[in-house]
Amino acid sequence: MLKAVCGLILRILGWRTVFVAPPGPKWVLIAYPHTSNWDFPIGLLFCAQHGVFVRWAGKDSLFRWPMGAMFRRLGGVAINRREHTGMIAQLAEAFRRNEGFNICITPEGTRKKTGHWKSGFYRLAMETGVPVGLGFFDYRNRRVGIERWVTLSGDEEKDLSLFREVYAKKTGRYPEQAGDIRFAN
Repeated sequence: MLKAVCGLILRILGWRTVFVAPPGPKWVLIAYPHTSNWDFPIGLLFCAQHGVFVRWAGKDSLFRWPMGAMFRRLGGVAINRREHTGMIAQLAEAFRRNEGFNICITPEGTRKKTGHWKSGFYRLAMETGVPVGLGFFDYRNRRVGIERWVTLSGDEEKDLSLFREVYAKKTGRYPEQAGDIRFAN
C-alpha cells in the first residue's frame, strides 16, 4: 500500500521514476545533482515506491531535536563535516560487519555550488568492493531514479568520465549549484 501511495504522490507531482534494482545486498548509491532541499522528500518517495531502504549520510546538525529521531528512523547517519573523524573507515567496517548494508552519499557533500566532488564514496566503494548506483534528480525532465550500477575500475579519471557521461543531461533544481564532476587535486 505504501509503495502505491508514494508512487501516486510522485505522479501527481509530475515525476517519473527510473529504477534499476541493486545487484546485491551491499552497495553505495550516489545522488547527483543535489541542489535543493526538495531532493530529500522526492528521494524518500522514490525509495518507498520501489521498496528500497537506503541509509543516507547527512550533516550532524540535522539529527538534533526535534527531527533527529525521525531522520535516524528514515535511514539517516549523522556525519560531522567539521572535523575528519574516519567516516570512510567506519562505514567500511559497517559493510564488513553486516550481511546487507548500503549508504547513499551526495558526492558534492552539500546543496551549494562546489568546485569538485568529495571522493569518500569512491574510496568506500573501492575499499569494500561494492557496486555504485548512479542515482539522480532531473528537474528539467521531472525524473528521479537509479539509472545503473557500476563496479569502479580504480582508474579515477576513467570512472569520472563515465559519471560525466551519465549525468550530462541531468539537471538539478538549481542547475548553477551543481558541483563539477571531478575530485580535488
